[in-house]
Amino acid sequence: MEGGGIHSTEGGDSTAFKECLSLSWKNPFVLRLAFSAGIGGLLFGYDTGALLYIRDDFNSVDRKTVLQESIVSMAVAGAIIGSAIGGWLNDRYGRRTAILVADFLFFIGAVLMASAPNPSVLISGRVFVGIGVGMASMTSPLYISEASPAKIRGALVSTNGFLTTAGQFLSYLINLAFTKAPGTWRWMLGVAGVPALLQFILMLLLPESPRWLYIKGREEEAEAILRKIYPPQEVEEEIQSLKESTEKDSLEKDSSEKINFLKLLQTKAIRRGLIAGVGLQIFQQFVGINTVMYYSPTIVQLAGFASNQTALLLSLVTAGLNAFGSIVSIYFIDRTGRKKLLVISLCGVAVSLGVLSAVFHETASHAPGVSAIETSRFAPYTCPDYRSVGPSPDGWDCTKCLKASSPGCGFCSSSTKNKLLPGACLISNNTVKEVCHGEDREWYTRGCPSSFGWGALIGLALYILFFSPGMGTVPWIVNSEIYPLRLRGVCGGIAATANWISNLIVAQSFLSLTEAIGTSSTFLIFGVISVVALFFVLVCVPETKGLPFEEVENMLEGRALQFKFWKR
Repeated sequence: MEGGGIHSTEGGDSTAFKECLSLSWKNPFVLRLAFSAGIGGLLFGYDTGALLYIRDDFNSVDRKTVLQESIVSMAVAGAIIGSAIGGWLNDRYGRRTAILVADFLFFIGAVLMASAPNPSVLISGRVFVGIGVGMASMTSPLYISEASPAKIRGALVSTNGFLTTAGQFLSYLINLAFTKAPGTWRWMLGVAGVPALLQFILMLLLPESPRWLYIKGREEEAEAILRKIYPPQEVEEEIQSLKESTEKDSLEKDSSEKINFLKLLQTKAIRRGLIAGVGLQIFQQFVGINTVMYYSPTIVQLAGFASNQTALLLSLVTAGLNAFGSIVSIYFIDRTGRKKLLVISLCGVAVSLGVLSAVFHETASHAPGVSAIETSRFAPYTCPDYRSVGPSPDGWDCTKCLKASSPGCGFCSSSTKNKLLPGACLISNNTVKEVCHGEDREWYTRGCPSSFGWGALIGLALYILFFSPGMGTVPWIVNSEIYPLRLRGVCGGIAATANWISNLIVAQSFLSLTEAIGTSSTFLIFGVISVVALFFVLVCVPETKGLPFEEVENMLEGRALQFKFWKR
């Protein structure tokens, strides 16, 4: 609700990005604040990509889908706890303190994961990492937003999204480098502690959020920091606006330490802000992005690329596109606005998910058959389900073979030169995998050989290019802008918690869902949800581009439905 001395105009839209660069260059203090806090994005972004190698190291993980989902989902469960606690911690002890606590917890979790002797310790480390990520995910955008001039606030908060996607890219790059190293996944997860340690050191050298300091009665400290952020001709106006909004907050609140959630929902501006903020966070997950990023190596294998290294290499390309999309967001967020980016993003996401659904439908429909002759070459290792149907098992193909569950079975291709010819259906274990490779064949356990593999990669690339600039960054930006100062931590924590709960639901169910109804139908469901999200954005999400915080609240109190999102 506090104000800002910079107001955007239509005539300034075309130069918004240039002004961001100019202001940041003239005032490196602001840029240092943004990038130091934005390293929190790296904590979330880096922590992906090692699942393929964990499955290879722990046989119990490879055999049980529930363990695979738990390794991913326990980090998300920790993030739910972290974001819920983080909201209170932000308002009580400050944004800087919350980031320092998050870094410490993340570092402890990284050490536990790297040294885990069994899946249980690994999952425990994932919980610690998750709590740290949950705190950082809602605190970093908040800290950056409160330390940024209004005109370039969106671009600077977008740096947090860029560093998240850069962390994912770095994850796949380092994972690829460690593919031949002993204990591959231990290196992958252990190195994740480095950005946490780096941010911890940098944040010790940076001040607290000036707006949090002001509302806590530490006006002199807050004003000193604001004078470093704003030009001399604007700082007095900013201080006066902050003073007025703080006084307004003081009149409205009963107690800053006791939050009455029912009263929050009865306040029109807060209720509308929570509907927009929480809704965006939920839809961000239910259009499937973290499923794509968490499981992108697996998805690439589902499209027919057999080796872990090839899957990681192709996933590196998708992670790079994700980072590129975040750069696009930095350029356009303060130029075209939040709502336009969301609408364009969701339209592209819906089309891309339709492409992915079609590709995986064709992949399943044209899977190579299972040959009794080819399978007999590996007689001791024949899949029990395949053997039980008799000497002429009609209708068996690679897809049906991989769904066999007593025990799990894999598909050994006819040859590396022509993988689409009928192959063998065998028991899935490391011994059989080596035997198959010894015959100059490819071994498939999570996807079948296909001539449509590149179509899946193109669909993934389009999905990420559309998602990243809009739905990837805008929900976090909007949630850092639309709540009153004294409640910004709590309301931001509520929205972040909704995000992580949605993340958990998707992560916990994706692999089971693909096994039950197929990958094609799963992506189709995500596509339908993205269309629903589009209508939600048109109806419920306001445009906050360039508005001082106080004007955002006034707009929420009086706004009507506006379907013409292209008009201010």
